[in-house]
Amino acid sequence: MPGARRSLASPVDRRLRALFQKLDVNRDGALCIHDLAVGLGRLGLHRTELDLLKIVKAGDKDLDGQLDFEEFVHYLQDHEKKLRLVFKSLDKKNDGRIDAQEIVQSLRDLGVKISEEQAEKILKSMDKNGTMTIDWNEWRDYHLLHPVENIPEIILYWKHSTIFDVGENLTVPDEFTVEERQTGMWWRHLVAGGGAGAVSRTCTAPLDRLKVLMQVHASRSNNMCIIGGFTQMIREGGPRSLWRGNGINVLKIAPESAIKFMAYEQIKRFIGTDQEMLRIHERLVAGSLAGAIAQSSIYPMEVLKTRMALRKTGQYSGMLDCAKNILSKEGIAAFYKGYIPNMLGIIPYAGIDLAVYETLKNTWLQRYAVNSADPGVFVLLACGTISSTCGQLASYPLALVRTRMQAQASVEGAPEVTMRGLFKHILKTEGAFGLYRGLAPNFMKVIPAVSISYVVYENLKMTLGVQSR
Repeated sequence: MPGARRSLASPVDRRLRALFQKLDVNRDGALCIHDLAVGLGRLGLHRTELDLLKIVKAGDKDLDGQLDFEEFVHYLQDHEKKLRLVFKSLDKKNDGRIDAQEIVQSLRDLGVKISEEQAEKILKSMDKNGTMTIDWNEWRDYHLLHPVENIPEIILYWKHSTIFDVGENLTVPDEFTVEERQTGMWWRHLVAGGGAGAVSRTCTAPLDRLKVLMQVHASRSNNMCIIGGFTQMIREGGPRSLWRGNGINVLKIAPESAIKFMAYEQIKRFIGTDQEMLRIHERLVAGSLAGAIAQSSIYPMEVLKTRMALRKTGQYSGMLDCAKNILSKEGIAAFYKGYIPNMLGIIPYAGIDLAVYETLKNTWLQRYAVNSADPGVFVLLACGTISSTCGQLASYPLALVRTRMQAQASVEGAPEVTMRGLFKHILKTEGAFGLYRGLAPNFMKVIPAVSISYVVYENLKMTLGVQSR
């Protein structure tokens, strides 16, 4: 790629080399936190120790606690890409300069109201040549070596868990900007996401029911295939039977999403971070705990969904009849069968989904984002599909064991099936492959589920009046 490997004679490299030498206070060819503090202080740029630690940590590839010239250049180039994205988003007039009105407008978009006089004070602090506007060089130099994380523009465009519904609500909740919180747009996003999930789950319900049947009934002696499974379902209960269990699967979206969002917000406050947006490991912890709370609250509905999907024609007259039947014959404990593998499955699913999505997002932003953080529909769908698939693959054995435990009707006097016992039994009788029964229909529904939920989400957003950037 032309220009990717510039010669050291280029103006950019000369600028970075000169800057490195100014900051390298003790002339040892590497920048430690002390060097950065003293060197930046001499340049009139004062950073907190925490900021300096973040800079070294972000650029230190060989983990020696300091930055050599190559690491310094690599860090600054990534940093300047992020700064350029912010500059472009502030430059509303697209004239390569930021004025006071643009600062006022941009901060208002983020929910921060300031006067034009206050905006002029901000401008003066960055403006070197007294024009009362800031060009790219002034902006870059002012924000030199200042950690940039979670630009609001990126948050607006890269929503993940609210948009994509693949039938498993185990993803880490999305962040919302200050503006979205203050204007009440957050609940409209959640409502649009819930509606999209309901349509998406209903459209892919036949594949979901087939997955459950294969997880519970398929074995070496009963090798179910996709066409054979569909034929068997239609023969037993007609075309309508393909949607068994979908009613409760749709009903649980609203309480689960609401509880999860509220729990996530409370856990964020409990973590006590002074940042508006959490770092990735904090998001994983808060999201996993919020997921565990939401799943615990609606878990009886999960058991009901499995039993309704597996029911024979005429076995139950409806959801309430099924619940009464389980309660009278098996007791309240039956509504929490498979609870432990379900809870254990949250961490690998949420962790891998979040890590893969963030990696893909950051790779795209570093390589392809030039004028905007908006990835476009195709990139967003591709990243969401890949990360959800990886998350599902990692937690699938636990999901299969959970479903088998939920399906196991308690018989008086019969020994209780344990998670450990079931794992051992599957590995002994079917091998490792037995832990992935039903994976094919599960993956077949990912792309249609993601596509349908995205299209419905976008349409519902317009109906609810959610502002699109």
